[in-house]
Amino acid sequence: MQKKLTVTIDEEVYEGLRTVIGPRKISRFIEDLVRPHVVKKDMYAAYKEMAADQIRESEALEWAEGTIGDLSDEKR
Repeated sequence: MQKKLTVTIDEEVYEGLRTVIGPRKISRFIEDLVRPHVVKKDMYAAYKEMAADQIRESEALEWAEGTIGDLSDEKR
């Protein structure tokens, strides 16, 4: 369910939003920015979503494998 919210912002910011985002897309843009800060996401679902991102997983694996050699170079 959606709720209507009235927010007061500077005119220059408003015009920037209309120009860059578009007049019919401002609400969605603001919601997408605010949501991660106010709605806790289910951790299991978040990890599942991250794991499904094959490019991200590939880059993470490459980074992890690249750091393994660093440990063998350290003196004990």
